[in-house]
Amino acid sequence: MTRDFSHGRHAGLLVPLFSIPSRESWGIGEIPDLVRFGRWAAVAGFGFAQLLPLNEMAEGQNSPYSALSAMAIDPIFIAPAHVQEIETLGGELVLDPGEHELLRRARESRIIEYQAVRVLKHRVFRLAFERFVSEEWLRRTARAQQLDAFVEREQWWLHDYTLFRALHAREEGRHWLQWSAPLRAREPAALEHERGELYREVLYYAYLQWLADEQWTAVRDQCEVGLFGDFPFMVSGDSADVWSRQEDFCLDASVGTPPDAFSQTGQDWGFPAYRWTHVAQKGFEWLAARARRSAELYDGYRVDHLVGFFRTYVRKKDGPAAFVPPDEPSQIAQGERLLNLFRAAGAHVIVEDLGLIPDFVRDSLARLAVPGYKVLRWERDWHDVGQPFRDPLHYPSCSVATSGTHDTETLAEWWDGAPETERAAALAIPCLRETRCDPAAPFLAETRDAILDLLFASGSDLLLLPIQDVFGWRDRINTPALVDDRNWTWRLPWPVEDLMMEREAKERGAFTHALATKHERIG
Repeated sequence: MTRDFSHGRHAGLLVPLFSIPSRESWGIGEIPDLVRFGRWAAVAGFGFAQLLPLNEMAEGQNSPYSALSAMAIDPIFIAPAHVQEIETLGGELVLDPGEHELLRRARESRIIEYQAVRVLKHRVFRLAFERFVSEEWLRRTARAQQLDAFVEREQWWLHDYTLFRALHAREEGRHWLQWSAPLRAREPAALEHERGELYREVLYYAYLQWLADEQWTAVRDQCEVGLFGDFPFMVSGDSADVWSRQEDFCLDASVGTPPDAFSQTGQDWGFPAYRWTHVAQKGFEWLAARARRSAELYDGYRVDHLVGFFRTYVRKKDGPAAFVPPDEPSQIAQGERLLNLFRAAGAHVIVEDLGLIPDFVRDSLARLAVPGYKVLRWERDWHDVGQPFRDPLHYPSCSVATSGTHDTETLAEWWDGAPETERAAALAIPCLRETRCDPAAPFLAETRDAILDLLFASGSDLLLLPIQDVFGWRDRINTPALVDDRNWTWRLPWPVEDLMMEREAKERGAFTHALATKHERIG
């Protein structure tokens, strides 16, 4: 079921899928858990859930922005309990005692144990596939024909992806640039030979994507709230997309940001840069395909690092760094063409326009009526005396009001870490001034609820709140530039189905429902 968020006022919750496991999940939030989450979110007055990317992550990676494919759903999100072959095999009974213990620990852990989850799911999915081949595929049953139909429908991306995954596994995860020359160059004879040699493995990766698609389709039909996805700006160099479309990327350059007040050297993200001239000559066909894929999966999606689609800061390995395209008219033309292309796919588009954004990008958003972000703590008149906060009641309707993103500290952390002058400036916003919150006090429930009320009242048609800020929790999803075992591992303190029963979750849900009603954000 598709929902329209292009009109009216709506409230949404930012929550990663991995963060909402249920009791039946295998240590991580799984696709069917969105139905359980959606029940509580709808009762709490929210109309949609904003997810992080679901793209398949590379082995050993926790970040959803480091993906092997821009199209494939990570099999880590497939629910074994909802796979017919696993159910036939006895469900969790297929696990040996050591695996049962590993599953128990993954379920009871306070964070997502990615390696344990991957090991367990790899084992049961292999068993499920073997049964599928023997009982369905070789007998050409109706279920086998359903997989055939899926492969035919999705072959535009699945054909290259499944071969890449089979080769990547055989090469023990080595970057495709380290493969043999014929495979690196994608010589047709070499590809066809390997497709024959790896036929069963290619089929296995198609089977996993089919399972994910079945479960996702069921969730779209059952979920009581809309689902928004995330459209990452770049893709990993070691991905099916870059391997299969090498002419679209500069493999001798990477993207990042220029030096600024926050970094004397700027940032180098390590992702290959788009060859924008070549991509444009082909009508931005791959980006259009990504937009169509996103529109098929979601009611809307967030375009990550929007400014990069207007101008990309490209760092040549043996040359100077520069923006591409180089001049403002070309940047405006490219950015607006891409925005129109993204919207043409049919889903509601919002854009991440945070950081150092040229005025012409914001002008384009206003001209095209595309909602950008209004993060409360950063919406200030920075050049005025005292740098007063802008009143959210005056945010433009075509915008997304929010308390933070998956990359920022939580509302509670920000408040407690802010100097008293900054807190006082926030409390000078008319609606907060009336609450009598104390700028000298730490983050209290009264402060949390006053800020939530202010954001629900904002002029923005869309409100998006990280779930941590609804509760006043301090747990971060991600700390940028920090690589450790804690980033991207946060999970709810209870199984997701308990949101409907836990006293705190019921109280928070009743509170936000009242705010949604008061400020006409229901539906």
